[in-house]
Amino acid sequence: MQAAGTKIKEPLGDRLFLLAIYVFLTLLMMAVLYPLVYIVSSSLSSPRAVVSGQVWLYPVEFSLRAYKSIFQSTQLMYGYYNTIVYTVFGTLINLLFTILLAYPLSVKKFYGRNAFMILLMITMFFSGGLIPTYLLVKDLDMLDTRWAMWLPGALSVFQVVIARTFFQSSIPHELSEAAQMDGCRDARYLISVVLPLSKPILAVMGLMYAVGHWNAYFDALIYLRSEKLFPLQYVLRNLLILNSSDPEMLANTAGKIREQGFEQALKYALIVVASVPVLVIYPFVQRHFVKGVMIGSLKG
Repeated sequence: MQAAGTKIKEPLGDRLFLLAIYVFLTLLMMAVLYPLVYIVSSSLSSPRAVVSGQVWLYPVEFSLRAYKSIFQSTQLMYGYYNTIVYTVFGTLINLLFTILLAYPLSVKKFYGRNAFMILLMITMFFSGGLIPTYLLVKDLDMLDTRWAMWLPGALSVFQVVIARTFFQSSIPHELSEAAQMDGCRDARYLISVVLPLSKPILAVMGLMYAVGHWNAYFDALIYLRSEKLFPLQYVLRNLLILNSSDPEMLANTAGKIREQGFEQALKYALIVVASVPVLVIYPFVQRHFVKGVMIGSLKG
C-alpha cells in the first residue's frame, strides 16, 4: 500500500507526450505573437530602420513620428469618432433586439415559437441579396445616414439561437412561476430577474457584436458617401489597401523622410491604433466570455 503524500511517478511516455504538447503550444504562441510584436516595434521605429529591415523584434531608433501624424489627421479622428458611435449604439441596438426576440422564444407557453424558429433558421441559409437590401435601405431614406450602419444588421439569428438556448437551460422555470405568483409582469421579470442572471451570455453577445461593428467597413462602402460618416476601418482600407495617404498626415513630413519609408511606418502605426481598443476591452469581459461560450455550447 502506498504511503500518504507519496507522489505517483508518471510513465516516461506520458512525460514525453506532455513535453511535446508544451513545445508545440510554445511554437504556436510564438508564431501568433511575433507578427504582433513586429508590427508594434515597426510602428515605434524610424522609417529608415523599417525600410532597411533592421527591425525584427525591438524598436530601432525609437520614434513616435507616425503616431503624432495619425492624431493630427482630421480624417482619422473622424473615423475614430464614427466607429465608437457605431460600435456603442450598434451594440446596444443588437442586444436589445436579440433579447426581445430570444426571450419569448425560450418561454414554453409561447404559442408558435417553433414555427418562428424555423422561419428564423431559414434566413441563416437564404437571404434577399445585396441589391434588394440596398434598394430597401434606399426606399427607407437611410442612405448616407448612421441608421444604414445599424438597422440592416440589427440582430444576428445565430446570436438569437445562443441566447434562447441560454435562457432555456440556465434560467430555472420555477423563478418565472414564483414571480407570477408575486404579481410580477413579464417585462419586469425580464429586466429584474432574467437579465441580471444572464451576464455571461450578454458579455459574449456584446463582445461579438462590438467587434463586428468595430471591424465593419463593407456596409460603409455600400451605403455611405459622406466622408464625415466613414468609420475607421473604411478609412484604414483606403490608406492601407488603396494607398491613398491622407495629406494631413504627411504635411509636416520632409520629402526625404517620406522617401525613406515614412508611409510604411505609418501603416504599422495605423494597425496598432485600430487594434488596441478591442484588445483593451477583452480582458474586462474575459471571465464572462469564457463562461458564456461554454454554457451556450454544452447546454441545449
